[in-house]
Amino acid sequence: MQVVDEVPAVEVAGLRKTYPGGVEAVKGISFSVARGEVFGLLGPNGAGKSTTIGMLTTTVAPTAGTARLAGYDAATQPLLARGVSSVVFQDAVVDRGLSGRANLELHARLWGVPEAPAALRIGELVEAVGLTELIGRPVGSYSGGERRRLEIARALVSSPRVLFLDEPTVGLDPRIRHELLDVIAGLRGREGMTIVLTTHYLDEAQRLCDRVAIIHQGTIVGLDSPQALLAGLGREILEFRVSGSAPAALAALRDRGIARADSFAVGARVTVPLHEHAASSALAVIDSDRLHVSEIATRTPTLDDVYLQLTGARIAEAA
Repeated sequence: MQVVDEVPAVEVAGLRKTYPGGVEAVKGISFSVARGEVFGLLGPNGAGKSTTIGMLTTTVAPTAGTARLAGYDAATQPLLARGVSSVVFQDAVVDRGLSGRANLELHARLWGVPEAPAALRIGELVEAVGLTELIGRPVGSYSGGERRRLEIARALVSSPRVLFLDEPTVGLDPRIRHELLDVIAGLRGREGMTIVLTTHYLDEAQRLCDRVAIIHQGTIVGLDSPQALLAGLGREILEFRVSGSAPAALAALRDRGIARADSFAVGARVTVPLHEHAASSALAVIDSDRLHVSEIATRTPTLDDVYLQLTGARIAEAA
């Protein structure tokens, strides 16, 4: 099959995965990723993100639907699909007994990269991921963040067209996470490749991704750029806790024209995107209707608000 430039880097249509026992991990999702795009699959643990990556990287057989990488079908043309992609899984696969350089050289040989180009490529990648001072040491002496950097360099040795990152910063402390995100962002500019990453960290999705697919219980419930998803909730939201019925308080605000359909209540907390209304107008309705509220605050929307509005649960609590 000849691959032409117009073919998307990733194309998914009606993809499903049902495990033995009838567990539906992925329920007919569809999306495409343009060449050079950074695309995020955002959702809690158990949403179906890693199963989707597994089907795209040929390690999980789909129950139905298709997944293509640069035009190659991951199910029927697995070797060709693997040849244009690489993946960094959640669990480390580097050999801790070998040095960082030996790990990269071994991977280059496995991929059939000639020795001279491999040496040049490894030198570039080691510098790009900030491992120059460590590359000769055994990987067992690396920190968690340093191993993740080596994992990423290893995945890039073969110069893939599509790089999959499955929860790339999970388990890392905040400072190391921040540094690794800088590395990933820098590689995007340096390599110009397509990146598909899964994450349940909102800041990662907002910082790195051109577009985000929000996954909830195996389905895509929202897909757009982070900016567009946030813009749907306006510039400011009003949030408060009610001591009585939260749905009743929300209904009162809707009856008075303050709350739109995108307002929502979760437990005792009510969230109202204000759009063209001033916060004072909402507070006046709350006062006139004698709603018993507390913890009143206004703030800018976050992707967690988008997820809450779409699913009724916070990402951190939805697993």
